[in-house]
Amino acid sequence: MRKKMWWSLAGAAVAILAVSVCFLLGHRPISANISPASGSSLRVVAAENFYGDIAEQIGGDRVVVTSILNNPNADPHEYESSVPDAIAVSDANLVIENGLNYDSWMDKLLAASPNPNRLVVTAGKVAPLILPNNPHVWYDINNIQAIATAIAADLTRIDPADETFFYGNLQKFVVSLQPLSNSIAEIKASYSGTPIGLTETIFQYQAEPAGLNIVTPLSFQEAVAEGNDPAAQDVAKINQQITNKEIKVLIYNSQTITPFTSNLEETARKQGLPLLAVSEIMPKGAHYQIWMQSQLVALLRALAATKN
Repeated sequence: MRKKMWWSLAGAAVAILAVSVCFLLGHRPISANISPASGSSLRVVAAENFYGDIAEQIGGDRVVVTSILNNPNADPHEYESSVPDAIAVSDANLVIENGLNYDSWMDKLLAASPNPNRLVVTAGKVAPLILPNNPHVWYDINNIQAIATAIAADLTRIDPADETFFYGNLQKFVVSLQPLSNSIAEIKASYSGTPIGLTETIFQYQAEPAGLNIVTPLSFQEAVAEGNDPAAQDVAKINQQITNKEIKVLIYNSQTITPFTSNLEETARKQGLPLLAVSEIMPKGAHYQIWMQSQLVALLRALAATKN
């Protein structure tokens, strides 16, 4: 979540978009029933592709999912609403968003096509753990279980006949998260208290339960996450931490690159400190579990390198 100026521009863009969508949709009637037509798939729109992936894992062949943010090489904060996205939202039986001001553009798309029969899962409203000024709730394993449960519940509300199917898939999904919990427990058992640096807040949801000691100034992390210039004293502090090797691993968000974070990465490389890139959007072709586990395995390797 960053670039406050961008949000104001996005608001204007969505307002224009709403007019365009209304024109394109004309007077197309909205179904009076939540349930889709017999034999048809439920239409699900996810603001972010990791939520879309979870909906596909739970919904199986009963759903058709459209994920709006799906490019791990693009800055998700620079997303601009499109007419096709707005039409997809207007046609959806279920919409999944993060909330917590992370994807406010989705609320504007929803408002542009009111539909009392469309259900909406807002991750920030069902996640049991929300860290201060940190909307990246999907990085917490307990949070993602709660979000997946909410998705299964709403799919069941729309299609009660497939309740057993949805909840069976939910159980499989929950079981598939166990390797992530195991990796976090392994990190805590072997590396608890290890000082690490974060360029922004995204990885707090896994670093804290893993027992890692985040020494980067919180104000620096939040400034980068918000798209603001960090304070000079914070920049000096983290540079000192890297130069003096007071941190063992530098973890950075590969989708939020600024001159400040780029300089830190370069300094860390020169000092021979391990670097770990994490992302906000899931890589294409992956699943949520594979994505998270690959990052945790990479972190374990980076931490192991600090003992050599």
